[in-house]
Amino acid sequence: MIENIAEIVTSSNYWFIVLRSTAPILLVTLGAVITEQAGVKNMALEGSMLWAALVGVIASAASGNAWVGLLAGIGAAIVVALLLGYFSLKLDANQVLVGVALNIIATGGTVFVLYALTGDKGISSSLPSKVLPIIHIPWVRDLPWIGKVISGQNIVVWISVVAVIVIHTIINKATIGRRIKATGENVEAARAAGLDPDRIKFFTLVVSGILAGLAGCFLSMGYTSNFTAGIAAGRGYVANAAQVVAGGTAIGAIFASLIFGLTDALATFLQNLGLPPELIQALPYAMTILGFIVVTLLRDRSEAIRKKKLFAEADAALRQAAAAVPIAGSGPGQGPGSGAAPP
Repeated sequence: MIENIAEIVTSSNYWFIVLRSTAPILLVTLGAVITEQAGVKNMALEGSMLWAALVGVIASAASGNAWVGLLAGIGAAIVVALLLGYFSLKLDANQVLVGVALNIIATGGTVFVLYALTGDKGISSSLPSKVLPIIHIPWVRDLPWIGKVISGQNIVVWISVVAVIVIHTIINKATIGRRIKATGENVEAARAAGLDPDRIKFFTLVVSGILAGLAGCFLSMGYTSNFTAGIAAGRGYVANAAQVVAGGTAIGAIFASLIFGLTDALATFLQNLGLPPELIQALPYAMTILGFIVVTLLRDRSEAIRKKKLFAEADAALRQAAAAVPIAGSGPGQGPGSGAAPP
């Protein structure tokens, strides 16, 4: 078994699949990161991906153009994100409950819409959907090993790399990034500074909708070539756990998403080793949850150590201050034996 796994993880084919598996979870994790920075828990990422995957396939089949399908899918994902924003920000509904409700609607709604339009049950077999282009890099594809990993990836894989740079720049370099952080840390303080918190939160939701739309369209127009029921497969929920592991940073999102990508690709190869399929399917999600638990425990331990150090420093400062102040009644002529008569 160990020899088989070692052979798998050193093959170029494995790492090709790792990049392909990491791209969609990376995109939605970035979407979760930017909304979390603004104080919005976007639990509707799963639903956004599902609607994007379906609408992208329908639009690409109707137009005969994959790019039209991609734009339509992104638009559908943005609508879901705006619905979350309307109910949670304007109507003051619970963000998590609204997000879960939108996901449930998407789970059944996408299947219903597909059946109503095409008569297909669960898979868009009758739709001649288009596939997003594959990028072959001439000066890389002939290189040994690395050429087989990098060249031939879908364009969305490269878009996900660009998305990391864009989100990192927005959060850490741009003025809007400072406003997003200010809103997420203290809404009232941001409002007092002249900012519009709702407008900033809607902006982050639109960005997350674009990213989720890219991920959803990739699943149905790149990772596969059709829509199937539940094609998001819980990636939206995983993204909300991954953003915690990422520590609220775009760079951290890469490593958090790689946990899923590495195990998801490994699960693809382990199917040939006779392991139980249920265990194989659960592996990527179990490893992501394990990573979430480990990071949370490490952060809690680090926070406890930090607080303990602060308390120790504060206690030492208080003791030092107390030692520097003379005790009342212990001055010259006031101590015991000074001859002062009691009142």
